[in-house]
Amino acid sequence: MQTKKPLSLLKVYQLIEPGPVVMLTTAYKGKQNIMTMAWLTMIGFKPPLIACVLGKKKYSFAALKKTKECVINIPTVELIETVMGVGNTTGSEIDKFKKFELTPEPATLVDAPIIKECYASLECKVVDTKMVSKYNMFILEVVKAWITPRKKRARTIHHIGSGVFVVDGEIIKARFKKK
Repeated sequence: MQTKKPLSLLKVYQLIEPGPVVMLTTAYKGKQNIMTMAWLTMIGFKPPLIACVLGKKKYSFAALKKTKECVINIPTVELIETVMGVGNTTGSEIDKFKKFELTPEPATLVDAPIIKECYASLECKVVDTKMVSKYNMFILEVVKAWITPRKKRARTIHHIGSGVFVVDGEIIKARFKKK
């Protein structure tokens, strides 16, 4: 007898949440923009490669497709209201840096800005666009990484669907036994 019950396929993504909610920044034709994004995952380590999915109708989609560069900014739980606000507005209508009182700082290897208030920032360049037309998926290479040294353990935000988030919690260190 089956002890589990069926789950709607629409809820599968809640079980396979790929990583922290981030704020992706772009710069195109002199305009800087921010979007909130939760659909990204590591796919390579040397060099660090990240797969991310952006909606085709998003303002940032066009900027990333044209410039082939961005910054992935990783906020902490203290910025949850800002993260939600950024995610519920469009850069085609407002200046999100100004509206949400975020500070753009220059990156070193890309034109997109770093968000000063975020815990970490990853300067990225698009290295593969083969899946953009079918899946809206960009493959990014992290070319420079920044972290805020004053924070020992950042509590990042993770989206599990329908406006529900979880926050990183307890750290568990497992020891590996050598055979």
